[in-house]
Amino acid sequence: MSEEKKINEEEQQAEVQNIEDTSEVENVEVSEPKENSNKSNLDSTETNLVKKPLDIEVDSVIKEETAVVKEEEEITSSDDKPSEKNTEETAVVKEEEEITSSNTEPSDETKVETAIEEDEKDEEEITSSDEDLSEEGSEETTKKEALDYSSLNQTSLISALQELLATQDVQKIKNNAEEIKTEFNNQFQEELAEKKDAFLAEGGNIIDFHYTSKNKAAFNDAYGEYRTKRNAHYKDLKQELENNLDNREALIGEIKSILDSEESANKNYNKLKGIQERWKNAGPIPRDKYNTVWNNYHHYMETYYDALHLDREFRDLDFKHNLEEKRKLIKRTEELTKETNIDKAFRELQLIHRRWKEEVGPVAREFRDEIWDTFSAATKIIHDKKQEAEAALQETFHENYNVKKELIGLIDRVKAEITPSHNAWQKGMKQVQEIRDVFFQAGSVPKEKNKEIWANFKETTRNFNKAKNQFYKDQKNQQFDNLEKKQALIKIAEDNKDSEDFDAATQLYKKVQHDWKSIGHVPRKDSDKIWKEFKVACNHYFERLHSLKDEENKEEFANFEKKEALLEVTSKLKMSDDHKENIKNIKEKITEWKSIGRVPYKKKNIDQKFNKVLDGLFSKLDLGKKETELIKFENKLSAMVSQEDDRQLQNEQFYIGKKIDETKAEIMQLENNLGFFQHVPDDNPMVAEVHKNIARHKEQLQLWIEKRKKIKAARS
Repeated sequence: MSEEKKINEEEQQAEVQNIEDTSEVENVEVSEPKENSNKSNLDSTETNLVKKPLDIEVDSVIKEETAVVKEEEEITSSDDKPSEKNTEETAVVKEEEEITSSNTEPSDETKVETAIEEDEKDEEEITSSDEDLSEEGSEETTKKEALDYSSLNQTSLISALQELLATQDVQKIKNNAEEIKTEFNNQFQEELAEKKDAFLAEGGNIIDFHYTSKNKAAFNDAYGEYRTKRNAHYKDLKQELENNLDNREALIGEIKSILDSEESANKNYNKLKGIQERWKNAGPIPRDKYNTVWNNYHHYMETYYDALHLDREFRDLDFKHNLEEKRKLIKRTEELTKETNIDKAFRELQLIHRRWKEEVGPVAREFRDEIWDTFSAATKIIHDKKQEAEAALQETFHENYNVKKELIGLIDRVKAEITPSHNAWQKGMKQVQEIRDVFFQAGSVPKEKNKEIWANFKETTRNFNKAKNQFYKDQKNQQFDNLEKKQALIKIAEDNKDSEDFDAATQLYKKVQHDWKSIGHVPRKDSDKIWKEFKVACNHYFERLHSLKDEENKEEFANFEKKEALLEVTSKLKMSDDHKENIKNIKEKITEWKSIGRVPYKKKNIDQKFNKVLDGLFSKLDLGKKETELIKFENKLSAMVSQEDDRQLQNEQFYIGKKIDETKAEIMQLENNLGFFQHVPDDNPMVAEVHKNIARHKEQLQLWIEKRKKIKAARS
């Protein structure tokens, strides 16, 4: 074989090596590369490119790359999942279109709706070519979507939006801003409906109805600021991507100029390396331009290597450098197979594939299969682990979904079981907050269930809050009714504060005060005012009453002093041998005691002291038990009468009546017991004891009956 023929074969092999190495893509599974699928085309292409490198048009670039893309599709594993990390740019573009479409939400207000649609059109136009590399961003978005604003009022919602604008990047708060807007509009629509109903109830015409509020104006300002900042951000981003695009196209132009340069191969080689470094740092470009720009770049890079056969030393040197770089990437990929955090490993693998694809050039043919198979094998291990982890994660997601469904049901149950009281609602609010905390800590759910479970949670929470708000709204209405009732009591108190009928007025004021306590709360702003008015009227009356009582108390204290003196005399009373004289003297003291009259309430224990003195005197007399008891009871009864306390007399009469009933029941039981001893003689000890008890109870019964007669006479 001639030397010229050998050189041609080596050039053809290098051409195939160059194209196949640069066609490696992300998410690669182990697959046998196609060696000669494009060889016939490459032979003719090589000759034309070497002779006329500057005559290449974009159409020819795309045509040449079609074969490469086709080969990439064959190499890429069928197990790859474009939804996680698309490696083929057409799939990336398609995914971006789906994402953009799913994020487009209709607005509640016409003007806002138009602005939002325009914003999202701008976003679709300027999506970056690097956005598919960031999974962390999507995770952050998911976490933010989990925020629930349904428990906030309008003022808090405005503050939440203002805080987001002050502390977060505007491009990261879209979901939260839209959530806040939806919740605010729902609350405002409820408020608007209430105002409209009130307007119509007052006889207004629907045509004349118009309502706005300070909260609505403040929210519109905050949301307008959000839209302005968001538009400015995407305008700046669009300009940045366009600048990067111009820069990359200029770099492609520099590569084309090298192909036509007459400078030394060494100098051109150094220029190309500088261009490659600048290309890596050129930044993202519009996604819809990425395929064309990337294909043009690689096409002219390949064209350069096609022409480099004139200086094999530089080509071999570059092959050696590329081999070292790819072996480093393989080593790092193999290290990633041992990484326990599969998500972290998978994210880094995407970056490695991007570098393998865009930054590292071809290697010599003899190393191609070796490095490709090694790299593919390591990649497959990570892909398999990723799939296993996702399968296990899906099971956890389904468990989380069931847990969250149960939690939503618990909120409904709490709402259904709450009784209409302030304490019950406070307890229910605490329970729901605890359920909400558990809900947010329960973890993610399957992606296809996320919107469903989130919508159900928000709806259930909103229903709970509506019921709570309705309760407190009813409470507020009840407070206005209570205010009217208490104002009526104030009028009664003021109308009777100068009454001279103290007995009737005192009872009236006691009832008014009792009714006041039982009515319930009034609006906070009126509470202190009406209480002061009521208190002034009541105090005015009772001050008059106490003034009158003070006059009466002077007489009572005088009576107390008399009773103290009489108590002293009675306690020193001497008993003579004349029984009748002794009884006469004691009764005189009792009569005198009764005649003195009432003493102050706090001094009434003096009657008990007098009774104890009488007990001592009676113990010295030879009186029957019944007679003694009646005398002592008459004295006790006299003390009750002197205090003018009918309730005490009533209680005493009730007590005596109860003792009479108990004594009669005891006598009846004892007499029934005698029926068991019909054939037993009366002198039997047991029978005799029963007869004795019956007699004792009958005697006691007569005493209780006498006492009841006396207390009835006293009350009449």
